Amino acid sequence: MKTERLLQSQGFGSRKDCRAIIRAGLLSIGGEVIDDPFAEIAEVDLGDLEFEVDGQRWRYREKAYLVLHKPTDYECSHKPQHHLSIFSLLPVELVRRDVQCVGRLDHDTTGLMLLSDDGQFIHFWSSGKKRIPKVYEVTAKHPVSDEMVASLLAGVQLHDEPTPIVAKACERTGEHTLRLTVTEGKYHQVKRMIAAVGNRVEGLHRSQVGGLALPTDLAPGQWRWLEPEDLATLSAFTD
Repeated sequence: MKTERLLQSQGFGSRKDCRAIIRAGLLSIGGEVIDDPFAEIAEVDLGDLEFEVDGQRWRYREKAYLVLHKPTDYECSHKPQHHLSIFSLLPVELVRRDVQCVGRLDHDTTGLMLLSDDGQFIHFWSSGKKRIPKVYEVTAKHPVSDEMVASLLAGVQLHDEPTPIVAKACERTGEHTLRLTVTEGKYHQVKRMIAAVGNRVEGLHRSQVGGLALPTDLAPGQWRWLEPEDLATLSAFTD
């Protein structure tokens, strides 16, 4: 792979842009400045390749897999209408790679958001047919009763749904809070389920997708790469 193609694949702009970066002496690999945009890098070396662009360290990644702690009042859209875009929290290089949200969270919902530029990964993890468990921490307007929890576990009827929607798991965590696990991907599902048992969502936070919990040291607005062990943890769930 030529160095110009390397930078382009990692989101540093068009090939023309990448040639300019390299010719300006801003690319270094292994501490050595590379100023030839047509210098070849062996494919076998890409897996562990680290490089610097203008002093910033990067690692080559064939596909981008990210976890982000979504703050409130951000929209999961490249063209937000009323709030900031979640993509404004990412480096421009990742946006240029066409990283997309895996599913969506409402602007007032916080928590774990997956992002990727891998179409198959996005399709699998956003598909309601896969019955991937998603765990939400819910703050309700009114006190949470045992009867409400029992109803959610038994199944609630939502408007326009042919059959009741059953929570995979549900437990009360406080007077006004509960932890709810769902496996479908219905529109505003958690809010509608809570409304169906006579309560109202005042705060909603997604704490887990599949087997992957939101890292406790990842502050709102922060993101990180998902490493192979994280992807294995993500996939470690049972229906």
